[in-house]
Amino acid sequence: MQDGKNIIGYDRTRRGSVTFRTINPILNKENDTIFYEATSEEVEQAVTLAHQATHFFGETTHQERAKFLRAIADEIMALGDELITVYCSETGLPEGRAKGERGRTVNQLKLYAGLLDDGSYVEASIDTAKPDRKPMPKEDLRKMMFPLGPVAVFGASNFPLAYSSAGGDTVSALAAGCPVIVKGHPMHAGTGNMVSSAIVSAARKSAMPEGVFSHLNSKGYAVGESLVKHPLIKAVGFTGSHGGGRALFNMAAERKEPIPVFAEMGSVNPVVLLPEILKEEKEKWAKTLAGSVTLGSGQFCTIPGIMMGIKGSELDQFSEILANEIMEITPTSMLHPDIAEKYDEGKKMMRAQDGTEVVAEWGQQTQSNTGRQAILKVKASQFRENPKLHQEVFGPFSLLVECVNIEDLERSVALIEGQLTASIIGTTDELKGYDFLIGQLRDRVGRLIFNGVPTGVEVCASMQHGGPYPSTTDSRFTAVGEDAIKRWLRPVCFQNCPDALLPVALQNANPLNLLRRVDGSLTHAKI
Repeated sequence: MQDGKNIIGYDRTRRGSVTFRTINPILNKENDTIFYEATSEEVEQAVTLAHQATHFFGETTHQERAKFLRAIADEIMALGDELITVYCSETGLPEGRAKGERGRTVNQLKLYAGLLDDGSYVEASIDTAKPDRKPMPKEDLRKMMFPLGPVAVFGASNFPLAYSSAGGDTVSALAAGCPVIVKGHPMHAGTGNMVSSAIVSAARKSAMPEGVFSHLNSKGYAVGESLVKHPLIKAVGFTGSHGGGRALFNMAAERKEPIPVFAEMGSVNPVVLLPEILKEEKEKWAKTLAGSVTLGSGQFCTIPGIMMGIKGSELDQFSEILANEIMEITPTSMLHPDIAEKYDEGKKMMRAQDGTEVVAEWGQQTQSNTGRQAILKVKASQFRENPKLHQEVFGPFSLLVECVNIEDLERSVALIEGQLTASIIGTTDELKGYDFLIGQLRDRVGRLIFNGVPTGVEVCASMQHGGPYPSTTDSRFTAVGEDAIKRWLRPVCFQNCPDALLPVALQNANPLNLLRRVDGSLTHAKI
């Protein structure tokens, strides 16, 4: 049930007079529920409660937090079809996508619950004392990870469930023991309101402290800015545009106490097509890439926004087949009129650049807010000279870069900035001859894909969803998978601490049966 209120700890408030509604992009009209913009007082209350909850929540056991996360999963599923209906009305996405994203969100909660059951994420490390060591005795040193404190999370426009109220940033921070305040995304405020209600219900049932979670409505920038600048907020998670992420990063850096901003800010995910594979499988890859470009109306950060190949008849034929395949796909609604408008502006900007040619573009009239797919091409020399051609166009769009030879291709790859992914498509034999190119791509991405497309991000321990700037603000971390928890933790070392005063994870008896590094070796053994 939506009520449009802000959720502050266990309270629901609407103290302000500024309101807004979400939009159904298919009907191109506002939905019924009125949402109340959070006031500065409500922001302050949410942060204060989060701060007050920090110590108690951080001291909860792994088992208690795992129970909390599983309870959130149960509460989300208990929302039933109403959540799916609201999701679809705010996004224009089909029911199948809504249910699939709900499943991913719930499974992600269970993944982190399992991580907590194991407990090894604390990275317990022990170097025992050696009082007789010469010339100096060695102290007893023990180290493990602790939660940073309250985290501000910004909901993403393109994933109302998996990257928003109960998304990866929120869930990994809660798993780490950090209270979370979500600045909900205004495009799907109803979905966020319902999921946040489920989180609070789970918190109550799991006996979590009030303030462990809050959700603030906001259509503007003031609420987010207040959160990032607040001295009690210790970290920020963001998924969105480069402009938005960089602005938050700068705000956090300018604080008296700078804090980390883990921002995922988009990517063009270059795909390199090698010559031999196009001789053998051009039809397969044209069809596959057409589907990847248009998936979800192109509204993923992993859409293949640039394709690169070597000039010749095979690339020409691939281009023709790609054009035919992409025109066979019926355009679908984008998430919001603003996104559709920006997409059209991005296409127009690309078409206006010197040297670009249209390979395929859906020109027929469609309903409002539809993402009409387009493929453009350009010569590599012009691509290198024009940084605008390197930019992401958020939607079903890709630019085919035509290179004269392998050296031309390598020169072009050298100018590509940091990306979430890159793909290289080639036969097994020809891939062996492109070590330098593969190294170039590896140095620019977080995930290097062989003979596959970038869309589809598996939630698992080995996933890396984060690359060099400007795709993210810190390439050492991932926003997806178990290691995402590391963003919200910091190491603390205990020197010569009495065993009874040590955190349980560092005690000699190893009562949690953790895998620990003891004097350089990994072991479950007691000391």
